[in-house]
Amino acid sequence: MKSRIFFTDTYKDIQLATLNLLNSQQDILSPRTLSSTRAAGDAIEEIIAESFDPILGQWSIDYSASFARRAMADLAFNDPDGLYYVIDVKTHRTNTKSNMPNLTSVRRLSRFYEDDNNYFSLLLVSYHLEETQAVFTDVKFIPIEFLDWGCLTIGALGWGQIQIANSNRVSINPHCSRKKWMLELCDIVAAFYSKELGKISERIGHFEKIREFWLAKPDD
Repeated sequence: MKSRIFFTDTYKDIQLATLNLLNSQQDILSPRTLSSTRAAGDAIEEIIAESFDPILGQWSIDYSASFARRAMADLAFNDPDGLYYVIDVKTHRTNTKSNMPNLTSVRRLSRFYEDDNNYFSLLLVSYHLEETQAVFTDVKFIPIEFLDWGCLTIGALGWGQIQIANSNRVSINPHCSRKKWMLELCDIVAAFYSKELGKISERIGHFEKIREFWLAKPDD
C-alpha cells in the first residue's frame, strides 16, 4: 500500500510545521552546543522528538521516540492504514564544508523493505548560525527512496552504508517507485562490491610479496 503521507501533499505540511516549530524555539541552542555540530544535532533532535507526534496529528498511532543510539530509527509511528514508519533525524549546518552522513546499512534496509508496509524515512534539517541564534532554512520529510541516487554513495563499512554524498546538494524525486529505487540500489551495490574485490585482491598481492620478502630473510 502506498503511503497517504508521502503520496499526497501531507508530507509537505509536516515539513512546514516542523520548520516553523524549530524557528519558534529561540533558545534551542545553548552556548555549549553552538560550538559543536554533534551537540547541536542532539539538541535539535530532542526538540523534534518531543513535538513530532503532535505535528503528525491524526496520522500518528503508537508514536515512539525511545531508541538506542545505534538503532535504525530515532522516531517511529504507525499510521491509520497500518503502515510503519521509522524516522532517522539528520541535521546539517549549512556553512560546514564536509558532511557525508550515514543513512543506513544496505543489508538492514533490504531486510526492512521485505515488508511493503515499512517506510524508512528521513527528517533532514538544515540550519545556519547567526551570531548565537540557529536559523532553520529547510526541512525534508521523505522516505529514503525519494532521494535521487545522484546525491547518494555507498561507504565501505560492513555490508556497505548508504550515505548522502554532500548534504549541501540533496536531490529529491517525489513519488519515486520503491521497486525502481531498490533495483538501482542492487546495481550500485554490485558495482561497489566489484571495486572492493579489486582492492582486496591488490592488498592480498601486496602482502604475498611481503611474506616472500620475510621468507627469504635468514633466521635471527
